[in-house]
Amino acid sequence: MAGSPMRKVALRNLAAHKVRLALTLLSVVLGTAFIAGSFVFTDTLQRTFDGIFASQAKGVDVRVSPKERQAQGIPNNVVDELAKYPGVRTVAPSVNGPVVLLDPAGKKAVQTGGAPSIGQSYLPPEKAVAEPDKFVQGVPPARPGEIALNTGGAERAGLKIGDRTKILIPSLPDPIEVTLTGIYEVPSDTGGFIAVLFDDAQARKLFTDGLHVAYVDLAASGIPGDELRDNLAQALPNYKVQNGEQVRADLKKEVSNALNFINYFLLAFGAIALIVGTFIIYNTFSMIVAQRLRELALLRAVGASRQQVGRSVVAEAFVIGLIGSTIGLAGGVGLAFGLSALLNAFDLGLPTGSMAVLPRTILVGLLVGLAVTMVSAYAPARRASRIPPVQAMREEFASAGESLRPRTAIGAVLAVLGAGFVVVGAQSAGGTAAATVGVGALGLIFAVLLAAPALSRPVVSVLGALVRPFGPIGRMARNNAARNPRRTAATAFALTLGLMLVSAIGMLGASAKASVGVLVDKGVRADYVLAGPQLLGVPFGAADAVRTSVPGVAEVVGVRGVGFKIDDEQIMGTSADGPLDRVLSYDIVRGSNTVGGHDVLVSEDEADDRGWQVGRQVTVTGFDGKKIPLTVVGVYKKTPLLGPMVMSKTVFEELVPLNFRTNYLVLIKAKPGANLTEMRTDLEKATEQYVVVQVQDREEFKGAQGRQINTLLAILYGLLALAVVIAILGIVNTLALSVVERRREIGMLRAVGMQRAQVRRTIYLESMLIAIFGAVVGMALGLGLGVGFLRTLRDLGLDQISIPWAQLVLVLISSAIVGVLAALWPAVRAASTPPLAAIADL
Repeated sequence: MAGSPMRKVALRNLAAHKVRLALTLLSVVLGTAFIAGSFVFTDTLQRTFDGIFASQAKGVDVRVSPKERQAQGIPNNVVDELAKYPGVRTVAPSVNGPVVLLDPAGKKAVQTGGAPSIGQSYLPPEKAVAEPDKFVQGVPPARPGEIALNTGGAERAGLKIGDRTKILIPSLPDPIEVTLTGIYEVPSDTGGFIAVLFDDAQARKLFTDGLHVAYVDLAASGIPGDELRDNLAQALPNYKVQNGEQVRADLKKEVSNALNFINYFLLAFGAIALIVGTFIIYNTFSMIVAQRLRELALLRAVGASRQQVGRSVVAEAFVIGLIGSTIGLAGGVGLAFGLSALLNAFDLGLPTGSMAVLPRTILVGLLVGLAVTMVSAYAPARRASRIPPVQAMREEFASAGESLRPRTAIGAVLAVLGAGFVVVGAQSAGGTAAATVGVGALGLIFAVLLAAPALSRPVVSVLGALVRPFGPIGRMARNNAARNPRRTAATAFALTLGLMLVSAIGMLGASAKASVGVLVDKGVRADYVLAGPQLLGVPFGAADAVRTSVPGVAEVVGVRGVGFKIDDEQIMGTSADGPLDRVLSYDIVRGSNTVGGHDVLVSEDEADDRGWQVGRQVTVTGFDGKKIPLTVVGVYKKTPLLGPMVMSKTVFEELVPLNFRTNYLVLIKAKPGANLTEMRTDLEKATEQYVVVQVQDREEFKGAQGRQINTLLAILYGLLALAVVIAILGIVNTLALSVVERRREIGMLRAVGMQRAQVRRTIYLESMLIAIFGAVVGMALGLGLGVGFLRTLRDLGLDQISIPWAQLVLVLISSAIVGVLAALWPAVRAASTPPLAAIADL
């Protein structure tokens, strides 16, 4: 076969340059590993959740539940009607709600991470429909004050049969005392999940208004379950009627949607890693081809066709892509395992299971790795195949290059278009505006990619001032960095892309914290804030305890969320159990500030969008279908503190089921002249039994919000670190190849007296200049795009733009250090070049 000799040439060339092969492989491995790891991680979670849900609603022929999750539930009269319905053998009502389990001393909450902690009713087997729980110790609860726990919950709490403890219910004034009578198993009992079983009568008192239950399970008699389901679906059109399989499918769908977000998030960073890796691979093959011009020309001279020469380069890329993708798949499993262990270390409450590696993951990993490598090698391969043999054998051809003018001109056009899109998108807010800025960002990235070679010479010349103190060595390093602008730009671009994202995200975090700070400073009049866990809020009893036992308090106002619908649109409004204007600052632009009965305050934007005026009668619909007429009594200037609407306590109680009622904040205003230090001590004492409640002043409240932002940023930076690591490897790779390319030049310098230390220092300084050039361009691009994206988010309350200057200076210094570290091995290699052997090297 004609292609066989060329394939041998390609394989021998790879074997002859093991270090170059390893560096190129590594960039493919890291990018592929992240893609594969994303799939493995989410597939593993999905399979684990599937195992958990496989036992849900087992034995249930029909389940009747509300169409909306936050509805009041199924009325008791409907439950009674179901018991009499033809074909129904058993009716099993169920109730549930959020709880906080305390340790045996009652002083500390049992932490669940991100896993739920729920209480639910227990029905004995003769009254139940679903398969009964398997008790491994003790007995089920039989009367009020008794509970049973799942095995994981009991272990986490350190509770044994007969132990007494307390449980917090957000809607109740005080914790309740309970005794553990039984421990039972649940499928995949891991991840911090806590399930507390109560006696049915007590569960109804704790989690219902006495008029509803959460859902009803039915067992059929005399007719097939699906036939009973269809009959009930016609008889109860306002409720969701499903068989057990449909219930499990709904649960799986909810989890899949949640996992999709995680998967997209991880895949996005995998794509970033691959994009960065693509430029490194492209740069590597471009340099390899440039260094092998004579070799390739000699092949052409002895009879190899253009196609054969091109295929030999592509064959090398195929081998690298195949090996790198295979190793990356294995690395992806390890990455998924490490990510799972890391999340469990942070106690995020995720269930664990054996790793799931699906055929789709293997196929996608291999195809992506191969495609990226082949695409990266195509242009160099095409260039190699077009080299005229005689011309390529000449010494000066290796240093010749195509004109930069065409690509610079295209880059300039893209820069103007990209900047235009960013400016246009920044003029408005919302998803469309963000998408417009995103298009502009893509244009600017390609503009930098194309124009960076032309940009590198003047920028590197300016940055040369940094190495001027090193004298001739510094000038040589600057000249080396500026001499081959394509190589400098390609080397720096990987770092540019990574630091562009770092700068934009850092700016987003700083601006978010600044916006929160301004919002709290200008909008919160309260002296203290009671805060609780995000999913639980502040139990009602904490606010009542402050009102009754803390002296010097002027106002205690619980702020709650209230969900409802207007037409088919879901809206989350705000409700308070006291005078909001005493603890929050907001501007009424029309009408009154007093909200009572069925009154509502509306934000100015919401009123304008809906055409509402003061005095307008409007109707809102609860999630259970109940319609409530409201009167618009006032319009306030939009503020994130209040959301689109403010309702009264009466409307809150009509719309929100008992098991969903909680304060997400309690705002406390002191009387004039009150001793705030003593008040804090009194507040902590009054809320001591509500162990999840934190007492914060305004500065502490701002700090708590900032810590949440920092946690999110830490995750983003951790993932972006992968792109930066690949960029560093790219610098190492390029410098190592550059040393090979300049072997004769370095040998000549050594022959005329340059010392090894001076050679190393030249390489260090050159690498530092390239890294700083990439960082400066990336930071400038990131700041510009950061401003554009922040302007599109101003409707969400991010109306302050803050630039983290200290972080940017640190990034610049770190980039210089990265440049030096990346040059360590290439510099040592350059310094060890034997002068005479290098000069004689042809």
